[in-house]
Amino acid sequence: QVQLVESGGGLVPPGGSLRLSCSVSGTIPGRNVMGWYRQTPGKQRELVASVAYDGTPNYADSVKGRFTISRDNAKNTVYLQMNNLKPEDTAAYYCNVRQVVFGATFWGQGTQVTVSS
Repeated sequence: QVQLVESGGGLVPPGGSLRLSCSVSGTIPGRNVMGWYRQTPGKQRELVASVAYDGTPNYADSVKGRFTISRDNAKNTVYLQMNNLKPEDTAAYYCNVRQVVFGATFWGQGTQVTVSS
């Protein structure tokens, strides 16, 4: 059974930094894309960043230059380094893993990030 466990959320003032981690347990056959999404009440979940198996990243325009996504394939872990955080970054952040070939998708339980003074 595949499980995704996020950690690293919290309360931070504007301009601060946080690092999210997502550890994946269980086996996901084949190559996959790992990513982070976020959601605020009443809005759809949106992609923040994703990273391919070879490390190629992809970012939402709103976080380019501030967030960095990375992965450690040996540890089955994906990270999101968030710098220069803004109040509009406040959201529940969800880890996601998607199989490239079969398209199966797995989600974490979410971790709250609040940016406020």
